[in-house]
Amino acid sequence: MTQENKPSGGDHLVSNTGVFKGLHNGMSIASKAMIAAFVLFTILNVEYAGKVYGGIRSWVEGALSWYYISSVVILFFVCLFLMFSRFGSIRLGDDDSRPEFSNFSWFAMLFSAGVSIGILFFGIAEPLFYFDNSAAWGYPNNPFADAAGHTEMNMERAVDAVRTTNFHWGLHGWAIYTMTGLALGYFAFRKKLPLTFRSALYPILGDKIYGPAGHAVDLLAVFGTVFGIATSLGLGVTQMAEGLNVLFGTGTSTTLKVGLVIVISIVATMSAVSGIGKGIRILSEWNIILSILLVLFFLFAGPTQWLIGFFLNAMGDYATSLWSMGFWTASDAGDVKWQGGWTLFYWGWWLSWAPFVGMFVARISKGRTIREFMLGAMFVPTTMAFIWISIFSGNALYLEMNAVDGVGTAGLIEQVNNWNLGGTLYGTIERLASSGTLSWIVSALATFLLATWFITSSDSGTLVVTTILSMGNANPPKIHRIIWGGAQGLVAAVLLMAGGLSALQTAAIAAALPISVLVVLMAWGVVKSLIEDSSAVIIDDSEKGGTAPDGTTYDRDLHA
Repeated sequence: MTQENKPSGGDHLVSNTGVFKGLHNGMSIASKAMIAAFVLFTILNVEYAGKVYGGIRSWVEGALSWYYISSVVILFFVCLFLMFSRFGSIRLGDDDSRPEFSNFSWFAMLFSAGVSIGILFFGIAEPLFYFDNSAAWGYPNNPFADAAGHTEMNMERAVDAVRTTNFHWGLHGWAIYTMTGLALGYFAFRKKLPLTFRSALYPILGDKIYGPAGHAVDLLAVFGTVFGIATSLGLGVTQMAEGLNVLFGTGTSTTLKVGLVIVISIVATMSAVSGIGKGIRILSEWNIILSILLVLFFLFAGPTQWLIGFFLNAMGDYATSLWSMGFWTASDAGDVKWQGGWTLFYWGWWLSWAPFVGMFVARISKGRTIREFMLGAMFVPTTMAFIWISIFSGNALYLEMNAVDGVGTAGLIEQVNNWNLGGTLYGTIERLASSGTLSWIVSALATFLLATWFITSSDSGTLVVTTILSMGNANPPKIHRIIWGGAQGLVAAVLLMAGGLSALQTAAIAAALPISVLVVLMAWGVVKSLIEDSSAVIIDDSEKGGTAPDGTTYDRDLHA
């Protein structure tokens, strides 16, 4: 039986006429003004803007590292509590609701939206950075390995390198997305509130979510989404430019990167206009298929048996070090710099993406139980990322450890020290391929995959922003999807012109600060509601299967 819910509110806040028909007038104007102010500030004085962004980043890294680390750890433990609590069988929706998408489509969209471009950019370069021991950038390459006494570039340090990378791409990060998605899905589908950030704060704010406080919350979500997406888009075109240079000798100029942003943003906007059930779902499924092809090349072109053993070693090392890494706060000057440049950047990136991925994950998860949702959203993408990182970086590490002229002389670490992070993917492909033709084909596949992942990130972000501004409408006006698709591309282009990777990292870290407060409050709100709400009863969990509306069968409980 469907439980009694708080009636949906906010429809009266949506304009029925005019330029912003279908959206909230005030938030639409304020959000566009916010983005326009940032763009103008950056364009008018790029050098000064770069200094300002750098100053913001330095302040956050120096004064708030403890806060970022604590926030992520809290969200991780709340997820574990809810996953294994008596609330796990409650559905994100009415008791008789069922998932809209099959498990394969669901997993494909989870991975494409939540990991996408970043893992191609950092999947090889980051472990190579941690494996190196030269401290070429003025701080330790891997404090975790150094603390364990693994200072030589050997197998032990290689495992430490992948373990540290897994830490940044693993359960802690996905706990942020999962907690945000759970809160949004629970209040939207179970409690019948609008599918917006403000709804997750209903237990705290009550009906004030429909006033200025709620508007401010949603505007912060829009801010985080736009800048989080812009960070990934900037990283994506940086690596795509490297790929095009490998394939066609185009160079890697900023002009080329901006041009790529424009082209891909147009395609992504077209996908967003088509909606989740068509463009986004189909592209996400193709992303998985193409990714499997690329993974198979790396697995079988390299030392296959060694890679499998390496993956198992890295997984075991990650499992035994998970708690200590999660709580570690640097104190030495060099370690502080490392933690700011890597861990804090990642936590900021994950947090700045929380509105976008959380909203998107909630949107595609209606009808699933809390336990099914949390197990699927936390563990499936994490496992896929770990396999990817171990196989891709494992090949690069193997090449460096077995280089003819000695450990570390294969040329890939040199690319990292020259800060050509995106180029390590193509450098590894070139060294694995048996011929120039095969190298070109695989490099083309990787570049095309970058483009499709670029598109699925951008189109999903566009849909999320317009859903927020339309007070939770799952099908917001198409004209505004087009406008916001262009706006996201514009921000990415401006950040590239303002300082490239450094400006992108600063944007992610700065955007995360207000978002982190909201996500922690959302976690408190959903736990408070579950504990106090008499309608949050445990339902009969005996049925183990069903059929999604698209005709495919699914396992209702992934943990069964």
